[in-house]
Amino acid sequence: MKASDSTYGKSPSWYAFQRLIKNRNAFISLVFIGICIVIALGGYLFLPDSTPDANKLNLELELLPPLSKINLLQIPKQEKPVSGNFFSFLISGQKSEYDEIPVQAYSAKEEDGIIHYILYDGKEESISNPNAKIIHRTYLLGTDRYGRDMFSRLLLGTRISIAVGIISVLISLIIGISLGAIAGFFKGWADDIILWLINVVWAIPTFLLVMAMSLVLGRGFWQVFVAVGLTMWVDVARLVRGQILSARELDYVTAAKALGFGTNRIVIRHILPNIFGPVLVIAAANFASAILLEAGLSFLGLGVQPPAPSWGVMINDNYGYIVMNSAYLAILPGLAIMFLVLSFNLLGNGLRDALDVKMR
Repeated sequence: MKASDSTYGKSPSWYAFQRLIKNRNAFISLVFIGICIVIALGGYLFLPDSTPDANKLNLELELLPPLSKINLLQIPKQEKPVSGNFFSFLISGQKSEYDEIPVQAYSAKEEDGIIHYILYDGKEESISNPNAKIIHRTYLLGTDRYGRDMFSRLLLGTRISIAVGIISVLISLIIGISLGAIAGFFKGWADDIILWLINVVWAIPTFLLVMAMSLVLGRGFWQVFVAVGLTMWVDVARLVRGQILSARELDYVTAAKALGFGTNRIVIRHILPNIFGPVLVIAAANFASAILLEAGLSFLGLGVQPPAPSWGVMINDNYGYIVMNSAYLAILPGLAIMFLVLSFNLLGNGLRDALDVKMR
């Protein structure tokens, strides 16, 4: 068997995937994005603080430096929270069954079940509860001003960024491909109207348009997704329109018309698969733009609302500490945004090179 026979019959998509993997920057970006998606899907499975929104407040532990080790006295609550199934835990976490009290020092007598402890304000107290226990917790990235675990909130913020990217890009693809296909294939008055709409939306600065839609739709988790998605379809529509205008004159489209195929079949099954490459590239770029827009809106208070751990909200909460010893509280979510956006941009560049027929 010849060496070339082993690749016989493989589709162009396979060769594009090989070129993408060989691109070092694109491959590293793909791995990083894959890790972020796993963290987003796994959610509370990976978090030291698995309470909803990783929002366990403990003001005695405010602004702890990274790698701080704390003793916590856990006392069972009188009313235990209702526990859901595994999937509800993945989506929204689980309320803690314990009240936690930070202690400086402690001594426990197993024979009588009494725990003596010293609080952070210096008071000495004791508790006699056989279900109470002392645990040791390490805060890898320290705590914020509310005593919340910074590491848990930073990881959980990945879910919001990935979710806003996916939902916004899907909305933009559905609207952009539909309008672009209609304008490019039918031309005439339909093209004039859609092109006028594209130019009007294009003339408005994207961030201002997103802010206006956020004010109209309201502030919240889902509203920001819709607002970002409704402003990103213009790039997709312009690209699809231009691609279809050139593709509709090619021989395979003429042959499909001669065979009596309907318009929907020609556009959906023949034209769109042939322009999927450029659409995929612009979708990766829009993914990065959606993450930046969401972070900007959340920073201004128009996006995801506290206590949801959006990276933009975290920067807004902690940017005042940049000039203090706790600058990392604002720098870490900023770096997370930077690396995720950079990864999608590098992935988009890799897809562009991999799908370029001139490089085959």
